[in-house]
Amino acid sequence: MRRLFPLFFMAAALLAAPATAAAQCEPDGDVQFVCGPISPEDLIQIPDSPWIIVASMVDDGYLSAADSRDSSTVRLFPTTTTPPRARHDMARYGGCPGMTTEQFRAHGISIRPGDGGTHTLYVVRHTDREAIEVFEVDAGGAVPSLTWVGCVVAPDGLGLNAVVPLPEGGFAATSPATGDIWEWQPGGEWTRVPGSEGIGPNGLEIAPDGQSFLVAGYAAESIIRLPRGPDAMPTDRIEVGFYIDNVHWAPDGTLLAAGHRAPERARVGECVRGVTCEGVTSHVARVDTEALTAEEIFSYPSNDHLRLGTAAIQVGDELWVGSVGESIRIARAPLD
Repeated sequence: MRRLFPLFFMAAALLAAPATAAAQCEPDGDVQFVCGPISPEDLIQIPDSPWIIVASMVDDGYLSAADSRDSSTVRLFPTTTTPPRARHDMARYGGCPGMTTEQFRAHGISIRPGDGGTHTLYVVRHTDREAIEVFEVDAGGAVPSLTWVGCVVAPDGLGLNAVVPLPEGGFAATSPATGDIWEWQPGGEWTRVPGSEGIGPNGLEIAPDGQSFLVAGYAAESIIRLPRGPDAMPTDRIEVGFYIDNVHWAPDGTLLAAGHRAPERARVGECVRGVTCEGVTSHVARVDTEALTAEEIFSYPSNDHLRLGTAAIQVGDELWVGSVGESIRIARAPLD
């Protein structure tokens, strides 16, 4: 397990650095950083590409892309210099009232791989509306581009967190506000996933065979397997020992669970609000969902660089860790 300790200084000039410039961030020991995106809550790599899409969870949030080759970043949506690209897919997302860029508070993100460098991106969006926003990703150019194609507005009362594409063409999303998971399929309505009632979900992935969900049980500090089906009930539980925020598959078929520990649950909220992060640490565990084991591979005490860890993905031989709490850094830690 890698234990890392903070630096004591961060140049204020980083806050004004242009997003497309190579990030000039001082490393912390063997941990390097990507600087720029504010509150990078979730991360996902564009398939067969060096680019990582980043969701900034602030009221006037946005989506950006980080280049794993040089740690530079570029803002993708909404941009500040050019009108956003849009092509409303009315056949699939006819119930969407249209594109809006106001108060784009991005949260969980996920990609459905496509052909020829074109993929589908799903984004949990808050503030202006509670919805899943859908984009076409074009990774064929020097810099990836996003075209907004539609949205699916959540039913009243849901508070979405994570989203994952389903093999049938729709998607599933967690709702920690109601303690369950919901599915949406094209041409249909939102339906609650059987067996997810009271599961306390946060992050979400789906098994490669599409037959079960892997759920990040936040308060349970466990990965929970939930088969898909009308009579489904949770089965396996794998304890990790910290509050799990997001989960993403690693290239070797293990699951990367990212989250945080705190002396008490209330301290998490205090840390996000900038009151105090005393005693808070960020963590990542590598979870073997077949052997039902978990190994902690990253532990980092809260500081101004990485305040509250929320997501982890493997990029080449590195672990990338996102966080919230107005931080402007994504950690890049070497994997043993």
